Amino acid sequence: MIGRLNHVAIAVPDLDAAAAQYRDALGATVGAPQDEPDHGVTVIFIELPNTKIELLYPLGENSPIQAFLDRNPSGGIHHVCYEVEDIGAAKDTLIAQGARILGDGEPKIGAHGKPVLFLHPKDFNGCLIELEEV
Repeated sequence: MIGRLNHVAIAVPDLDAAAAQYRDALGATVGAPQDEPDHGVTVIFIELPNTKIELLYPLGENSPIQAFLDRNPSGGIHHVCYEVEDIGAAKDTLIAQGARILGDGEPKIGAHGKPVLFLHPKDFNGCLIELEEV
């Protein structure tokens, strides 16, 4: 079902400082910040030869990233994102196997303009998983 690793998301307490660190210290190609109000985050993508790093920063009072940073003030890995060919079929298969889909259970449009779903970390060894349709 899952395809390639699309990105690893890291919640950061200072978006500008984190972007500068990847750009200046590591020499990475750093994208522009983009607000994702439906997800309560501002993101910056770091382009790597084989995948991406997504820097996450809270957007708005009810951001789930703020809750994560409250528990982890220095930041940390928030989730991994895998590509799937058909997000509807993936959702149906996962639900049939007992996995929980976060939110209302329906795909939302993610930062790449494609449908995404998040899977409950308690169902996947403590790891929050995002699936993105390609």
